[in-house]
Amino acid sequence: MLKMVNVCKTYNGQEYALYNVNLHIKPKEFVFLVGPSGAGKSTFIKLLFKEINPESGDIFVNGININELEHDDIPDLRRLLGIVFQDYRLLPDRTVYENVAFAMRVIEAPSSIIRRRVMHVLDLVGLREKANSKTTELSGGEQQRVAIARAVVNDPKILIADEPTGNLDPETKWDIMRIFQQINDSGATIIMATHDEDIVNNLNKRVIGIDRGRVVRDQKRGGYDYQY
Repeated sequence: MLKMVNVCKTYNGQEYALYNVNLHIKPKEFVFLVGPSGAGKSTFIKLLFKEINPESGDIFVNGININELEHDDIPDLRRLLGIVFQDYRLLPDRTVYENVAFAMRVIEAPSSIIRRRVMHVLDLVGLREKANSKTTELSGGEQQRVAIARAVVNDPKILIADEPTGNLDPETKWDIMRIFQQINDSGATIIMATHDEDIVNNLNKRVIGIDRGRVVRDQKRGGYDYQY
């Protein structure tokens, strides 16, 4: 599903953001990416959806070496991926429905399929009744639910989440994590960068620890507690 082979990335030729990363993440895995601020987690995520490119090494997504993709092929790669950000990145002048439907209109899906699929994922995240609300009228937790719905509406094989609970209160974050678990149970691979020790310790998933650009830990089951 996802493989990194000897991947290195620097910024401006300075200190490594990632150094000699070798990883294999299998279909349907749920993986936490942990480490201190500046460790390389965001770089890792940006490499996966080809926002940036490595200096060396190979990255395979669903068997495709994405380093070899032409610029025009990048949209096809991103259709395999769903991305959820900490800051939501919603369209403030659009409704909940329109924000989620936008991801399907980009790929020119038929209107009848868009309607059916959007309402399905709004049910998944518990926001059907908010379909016609503007996103600016929603709470932070509801906005994150919209962001998740938008990320999964095209049924991606891999869902990538960058600190998705970072701005949420404890009760809301667990509601959000239950949604991620449902998505994983339905067959999607999930890769989640987080600083939240409580989540990592309680869910007992695979944990990949990064520090100073290097993978320093890879446990099939484990918690956050680790001395870097």
